[in-house]
Amino acid sequence: MDSFVLPNGIRIIHQSVVSDVAYCGLMVNTGSRDEAEPEFGMAHFIEHAMFKGTKKRSPRQIIDRMENIGGELNAYTTKEETAVYCAMLTPYVERGMELIADMVFNSVFPQPELDKELTVVQEEIDTYNDSPSELIYDDFEAVIYDGHALGHPILGVAETIEHFHTDALRKFVDSKYNTDEMVFFSQGNIPFGKIVRWGEKYLGSIPSSCREFRRPVPDVVPARRVSFDKDTHQTHFMCGAFAYDLHHSKRLGMYLLNNILGGPGMNSLLNLSLRERRGLVYTVESNYTPLTDTGFWTVYFGCDTAQRAQCEHLVYSELKKLRDMPLSETALRKYKCQLRGQMAIAAENRENSVLGMAKSFLHLGISHTWQETFAQIEQVSALELQEIANEVFDERNISVLTYE
Repeated sequence: MDSFVLPNGIRIIHQSVVSDVAYCGLMVNTGSRDEAEPEFGMAHFIEHAMFKGTKKRSPRQIIDRMENIGGELNAYTTKEETAVYCAMLTPYVERGMELIADMVFNSVFPQPELDKELTVVQEEIDTYNDSPSELIYDDFEAVIYDGHALGHPILGVAETIEHFHTDALRKFVDSKYNTDEMVFFSQGNIPFGKIVRWGEKYLGSIPSSCREFRRPVPDVVPARRVSFDKDTHQTHFMCGAFAYDLHHSKRLGMYLLNNILGGPGMNSLLNLSLRERRGLVYTVESNYTPLTDTGFWTVYFGCDTAQRAQCEHLVYSELKKLRDMPLSETALRKYKCQLRGQMAIAAENRENSVLGMAKSFLHLGISHTWQETFAQIEQVSALELQEIANEVFDERNISVLTYE
């Protein structure tokens, strides 16, 4: 990977690959956690609004700029990042860079277009609310990050977004889209020198701005049990607790441990226990989410209401086994081999790979290949995994949320 820093602080990174298809985009260290209460949902809404017109392009012209050459233009918002990016044939990379720079830095946020997009985002919120297996993740984050900006949903709520207007969006961008918190990323069969020249051409004149605010670190909220009446056919269950942040030395060990517990493999401990052996659930999974200054893990399953207590007991039993007994060397080798294959296959998805590269560089200042990352995971011992399990799977710290 090559990197360069423009005088205004925007970082440029590039990964060379042999392919007819290239990717490029801009990632900003700004997300839903950077919103004040009247702004809940604004970071995500701005992601939509950047498609609604710039100083020189109409919404249709923005769409056609990529679509007419068979490219794809996309964007997303998380708790901590906003990204705008595109995929296209290699000869059109400069076109992609210019378009993204125009959208991010020259959007005009016309109120008539915003009014139309409010309905679109409200429909997106309604769709999400109609999916309890997805909604429960937001509600669980509200439980463990109670009172903190990380606890509110990325999409916002209808009561706040219906008041968004042009000036409010401009104010948010002016104060939160700081050039020292941006990474322009690209991947493709292009000389890095060209990427730098185009970066200087389209991004170099952007005025420098440095972040003046500090994100408040969330407090550790005591564990609690919460139940919502959602009138669903199933009981939806989630438990979890705080875990390591992105900078923690045990983060990769936790990544491996989560994969063993309830990762995508059909032989995960939870899938074997709840589904394969007993047929109690269709879906059971665990997830680990490291953020810049905090992190959390979760276990989710949906089951018949009459089976909820048994399923919960089985989840806690698997957590206890990981706390009480280190894995055998044979089992550990098997799980590491499995993760190595999963990482290699995931790296073949170039879109996810380039976005992961950008996120790592944005927050850590470095981006490792999957081989380099796995080499670190390879060094994790069974005793270290047991130590991590005792720290993060302590039942006294586990919160529970159910939809009954």
